[in-house]
Amino acid sequence: MINPTNAGNIESVMSQIRQYQAQASAGINLSPNATVDTQPTGVAGFADSIKGALQEVNATQQTAKTMRTAYERGEDIPLTDVVMSMQKSSLAFEATLQIRNKVLKAYEEIMNMPV
Repeated sequence: MINPTNAGNIESVMSQIRQYQAQASAGINLSPNATVDTQPTGVAGFADSIKGALQEVNATQQTAKTMRTAYERGEDIPLTDVVMSMQKSSLAFEATLQIRNKVLKAYEEIMNMPV
């Protein structure tokens, strides 16, 4: 069963995916005379997207830490909520590491391409 807060998060992620798909399907102009717009109006840049994602992972980790310490102090927090929060934090961190590894691998492949 999906609780309402998770359903909201899922919908938020799905809307972001749909936005990225719409941007990608808009097409890329590959002509030699094409100009590159480094920051389209109304659209966050790549660096801003990465920064936002890292801030979300950090917030997830901070929430897990806060819940864990509150449980350890004896506050009335269900153990299942603490464990779920810690698992979400761990999963978010592992996903971030995997993405970092993929980006570094792609960068290395690009750098090793013959010119």
